[in-house]
Amino acid sequence: MLPQASLSLNKQKLDNLASEIWKSATRLRGKFKAYEYQNVILPIIVIRRLECVLLKWREDKKAEIRAKKPKLTEKEVEALVKKLELNPQQAPFSNKTEWTLRKVYEEDHTLLAENFRDYINGFSKNVDEIIEHFNYRAVIGEMVKRNRLAPILNQYKEEPLGPDNLSNLEMGYVYEELLRRFSEEAGEEAGDHFTPREVIRLMVELLEIPIPEKHLSIYDPACGTGGMLSVAQEHLLDRAKTDAERRRVVQLVTVHGQELSPPNYAVCKADLLIKDDRQAKIFLGNSLIPHDPHSREPGDQLARPNDRFDYMLSNPPFGVTWGGKDGYDAEVRKLETTRYKAGIPRVTDGALLFLETMLAKMKEPEKGGSRIAIIFNGSPLSNGDCGQGESNIRGWILENDWLDAIVMLPDQMFYNTGIFTYVWLLRNEKPPSHRGRVMIIDARKQFEKEPKAFSNKRNRMTDAHRQWIEECYRDGWKTRSSDDHVKIFQNNGKQKDFAYHKVSVVFWQTDENDQPAIVTEKYEKTFSAANIAKEQAFYDSDMEFKLALTDNDSGCFAIVAFTLGPKDSFPKTYERLIRQAFPSEIEAVTKNLTDATAKKKAVKHFIDSLQTDVDWTHRHYVKDDEYIPYGEDIEAFLKCEVAKPIIRWEDSPQLGYEIVPNKYFYRYQPPTPAKDLLDQFWELEKEAEKMLEGLASS
Repeated sequence: MLPQASLSLNKQKLDNLASEIWKSATRLRGKFKAYEYQNVILPIIVIRRLECVLLKWREDKKAEIRAKKPKLTEKEVEALVKKLELNPQQAPFSNKTEWTLRKVYEEDHTLLAENFRDYINGFSKNVDEIIEHFNYRAVIGEMVKRNRLAPILNQYKEEPLGPDNLSNLEMGYVYEELLRRFSEEAGEEAGDHFTPREVIRLMVELLEIPIPEKHLSIYDPACGTGGMLSVAQEHLLDRAKTDAERRRVVQLVTVHGQELSPPNYAVCKADLLIKDDRQAKIFLGNSLIPHDPHSREPGDQLARPNDRFDYMLSNPPFGVTWGGKDGYDAEVRKLETTRYKAGIPRVTDGALLFLETMLAKMKEPEKGGSRIAIIFNGSPLSNGDCGQGESNIRGWILENDWLDAIVMLPDQMFYNTGIFTYVWLLRNEKPPSHRGRVMIIDARKQFEKEPKAFSNKRNRMTDAHRQWIEECYRDGWKTRSSDDHVKIFQNNGKQKDFAYHKVSVVFWQTDENDQPAIVTEKYEKTFSAANIAKEQAFYDSDMEFKLALTDNDSGCFAIVAFTLGPKDSFPKTYERLIRQAFPSEIEAVTKNLTDATAKKKAVKHFIDSLQTDVDWTHRHYVKDDEYIPYGEDIEAFLKCEVAKPIIRWEDSPQLGYEIVPNKYFYRYQPPTPAKDLLDQFWELEKEAEKMLEGLASS
């Protein structure tokens, strides 16, 4: 029988193990810098775990051979086992040497580094790739130089890290807990790969992945150490009720992913080796950019036309800068007319690029379609104004009716951040009851306190909390759902609850008597023809100017006043007035010039050289943007909301889109009455008096 996967975690056991491993990091103090600890510790954990798997495989094979051929000597059995081990069809990976970490440590310590390198170099190609991505051979040299190789080998030579002691899920937890501690020790932000297992489980359950009858693919464009993909597989194995169903899960479910960080990629590949998952396709590289085999930075290697997936889930990093000097803006722009045709978000947050990447990999609805679960912070819900990248992306998703539901999660659920997060559920094969509708579930209260805080993670979801959310998602589509925590929004041709008009409106501000105001003020802008033309266009009415003009060369001073209508020529009016105010100065700069063009240039130069101090009087117009829900009568809305004389308004050429869950579930709570506050104050006052009396009598 295939073993059922367990998703329960004994956190006390795992924390003890992480603390024990952490002790080895403390042995590096003074020899390595804090940010280098993980380069030493994490690879040796993976090597020891692989070694545990290999040692067990050898023992099992020995027992199998002895049972079939009891007359073979021990030496013959070992030779046969080694021959089988080196056959890739028999063992998922191998080591051609006889070394183990224990044997290396127990041999002559003058040969310690040489023997350890011999052991490392003896692994099969698939393990060698993992070691290379840890860059561990270079680290071994540093360990030898700083006299830390022997203590580290001694720590791990018999550490029980095999799958019999720690499932892949548990090992992932330990690995991520260690990464968090390494990050804190180095004074860095904790990484973005820490996704609580209960949140992954919730996402997997909301995707409703079935026990497969045919090939079923699962994809994560930012797979980290493979936690999302592992939990998805293990959840299916957990749900399988018979050996036949478990075999179908093992044989028909394939996982696909990509990871940018080489160490995370190495851990993910190691877990796949341990599980002997030969169908998995995990690549190192940036899933947001096109792949160029000749580039030093690998891109998306799952971007062929047939790279389409049934189910996709991810927790992409929050708020990661992808553009600018150190980003990959130019590479992203190569997909501007294809994958990212809907829009490109601001360069300081690439979260929506991951979602666009996943949407580009959906299967066509006629081929079964695809379903997506992705975790975001609040930014992708509402960042970006009408016409900007984020708004356009949201509009594209909603207009295609792909957004199915959003689940508002509790805060303090993640190891590296205490903020509120949201699970977006998307699909391109909605059932009839979901079409043209979007569900939002307020699950912010669905948690209990962690018995012990893990960095920023102080809350956790139990099975009951997840079940509550799943029931809301399953049953909340009924037309008359009375649950205050579930709201259904319309997203169809007639009603678009997330859409809005951005209307530019110019209104005439009123004075203290509620009359249209006229203001006189200093003109702070450059007094140029271009700027005055903009004022004429904006105010579209008479403007009065009073100018104090000084010719710095002659010291002459003049005051000029004029009224300019919306159609008047400012350059002609201004030049005429200057000629009248400074006749002798104009004559002086043009007297030796005979060419008309030269005279005109000289006059212009003189006008531009004048020192100006300008007061102007104009109608007090105010330009503002109003955000008006789709379907509202714009004129009626403006009349009601602006309540001033409206000069003109103009709607944006396209709709804006935003989703604001906090607003939808806002519940007004009246303030505590003043009388009650006073009563509380006097109660506290009495308690304070009793405390003071007690102190005085003691």
